[in-house]
Amino acid sequence: MRWGRTAATRPAARGSAVPRVVVRGAGLASVVLGPGESLLFGRAPHAVVGPTRAGRVVVALPDCAPHVSRLVGELAVGADVASLTWLGAGEAQLSSLFDAPGGARRVILTRSASALLDAGENQLVLLLGRRAAGDGFADLQLTIDVEHAPVALEVPAGAAGDDTRTGPGLVRGGRDWYVALALCEPWLVGADDYPRPPSNREIFERVREWHGYAWNLHRPQRVDDAIRAISAIAFGAADDPFRSPHAGRLQNTRFAVARRAAEVRLVTAADLAEVRRTAKPPPP
Repeated sequence: MRWGRTAATRPAARGSAVPRVVVRGAGLASVVLGPGESLLFGRAPHAVVGPTRAGRVVVALPDCAPHVSRLVGELAVGADVASLTWLGAGEAQLSSLFDAPGGARRVILTRSASALLDAGENQLVLLLGRRAAGDGFADLQLTIDVEHAPVALEVPAGAAGDDTRTGPGLVRGGRDWYVALALCEPWLVGADDYPRPPSNREIFERVREWHGYAWNLHRPQRVDDAIRAISAIAFGAADDPFRSPHAGRLQNTRFAVARRAAEVRLVTAADLAEVRRTAKPPPP
């Protein structure tokens, strides 16, 4: 199926839910976007769009073939939906899965075409857009996950006791909230002389121990995605360490995210005590 300049899917009624988009690809650090943010990508997009600004992420795709446009696409996240606009000279294929007869939606994107992304996993393939062994080319694939999370309202400090506040953007009892608890546990229990941030495996095991169901956190990439989302909330878009070049080990960034999330009370010692008290054994 080939679409013209515009295309739309059926965004579900989400009530007070807001979209959260995670973009992943081989050799590419995951990019997490929320409402009002956008991603510009291509072979050399910085040469086209100039310096980045708050709320806009510019990414050069790794191993791009020389014929790929410097700027191929823009992914924009709105208050309710996420949209992809194709800006490159070549073609790309967008596909997704949803509950409908036939199951899959596949579209060929050409210059100036745009499409709303379905909830769940979307695959974007730049046809023959990646360098392969020798002088050949292969398809370059990006995965775009679109989730809708309920809006978490921030309770003013002191309104219900400081230790009961839920941080803005972290849904109490949700996956990222549990990851934040596991990530911040050394700080929340006072073992902060120089705590080592938990590993992905340790975070998965703690969430499973506390909640019983650990979502998809057995996959390390999903833990990394959650930590990036926590970082964006804890620091804000302008100061998020994952969005700026950083020297040294990634472990140092994780340490900073864990300490910051505890300092701004995205999760609290009272939250930790509660999940320990109500811990559920994992299903057999």
